[in-house]
Amino acid sequence: MQPCNVIAIDANALPWEERFNKHLGRTLYRKNLVEDPDTGMEVRLVRYPAGVINTRHTHPCAHGMYVLEGTLVTHAGRFGPGNFVWFPEGETMEHGASPEGDVTVLFITNKPFEIHYL
Repeated sequence: MQPCNVIAIDANALPWEERFNKHLGRTLYRKNLVEDPDTGMEVRLVRYPAGVINTRHTHPCAHGMYVLEGTLVTHAGRFGPGNFVWFPEGETMEHGASPEGDVTVLFITNKPFEIHYL
């Protein structure tokens, strides 16, 4: 039998990591799940507090957000639970939580993550 390389993570047991965003002056929350050191790909849970919008920015990577709870507000519309939103590399974007409540997403990048505010 081959060695098992499967990774299983109990995300409920992980604490939320507070990440203060100097540009926004607010704290965002995340739980890192998987990172590939060869490609820089990352998978994490991200929570934006109610009303917090990550203002106009770009990334040198593509990324997707699968909405788990709340409403994801973006420059392209509003998306509730069960929606998957893919942001192409280099696109100018905004995204965050509606004023009505927090939004929690499964966040996936295709290579190392950086953010560049405009």
